[in-house]
Amino acid sequence: MPKGQTNQMRSLFTTKSSLLSNSENRIKINVYCDETCHLEHDGHKAMALGAIWCPKDKIKEISYQIQEIKLKYNIPKKSEVKWTKISPCNLNLYLDLVDYFFDNDNLHFRTLIVPDKSKLDHEKYNQTHDQWYHKMYFDLLKIIFHKSSSYYVYIDIKDTHSGENIKKLQEVCSHNAYDINNQIIKHIQPIRSDEVQLMQIVDIFTGAMGYRYNNMDCNKSISSAKVEVVNRIIQRSGSNLLKNSLPSDQKFNIFIWLTDWNDNGF
Repeated sequence: MPKGQTNQMRSLFTTKSSLLSNSENRIKINVYCDETCHLEHDGHKAMALGAIWCPKDKIKEISYQIQEIKLKYNIPKKSEVKWTKISPCNLNLYLDLVDYFFDNDNLHFRTLIVPDKSKLDHEKYNQTHDQWYHKMYFDLLKIIFHKSSSYYVYIDIKDTHSGENIKKLQEVCSHNAYDINNQIIKHIQPIRSDEVQLMQIVDIFTGAMGYRYNNMDCNKSISSAKVEVVNRIIQRSGSNLLKNSLPSDQKFNIFIWLTDWNDNGF
């Protein structure tokens, strides 16, 4: 083989080996996403998206600890906890789950709030509600991703999730992160919330954010138990949940999206 071709082959081999090594050395992160009041005409003014993320190698330990909290209150391990189930009789269970999140340094939460869906103008931006909805997921996720890690993203199954939109979401997230070889964003896929402990925790936090905007400080009837859960989050986060966080706030991050912010790559 001519010397020039030999050097080219060595260069290709070195590049491939470097990519493989880089992939193996990355911190692997799981991201679990959920939403509330996401439909266009569902009678709710505000929409909330939420994401909880943690190291992939901590998932088993965290899941076990969540199940132990359930057992403390005689809740079967595989029984699903979620925002809509909160009541006075199980309030302490949900307060303990909120405290568990804040006490565990491996867990992080980010939420995106759309305060008033009635101001949306999809026709102006030549988009459907589903397309806009996945734009919101992009805005939720984009600051979570870092070049030193690999991310496995799971979105709670909803009727609005189509394979085409999920694929487009991954393409746009990868493009934004300059992730040509999908080393950063390994996959984005739908999942059933009742099968994963952390999907249930993100449901609670996202539900609380939606409740803060749709029910509290307004004339709607409220649940005293749910208000207590929201207030525990306010206490533990140090935020009234109505203001943006700094992008650098990694433990508990709030992003309030305004209706004229539509230019995000879709």
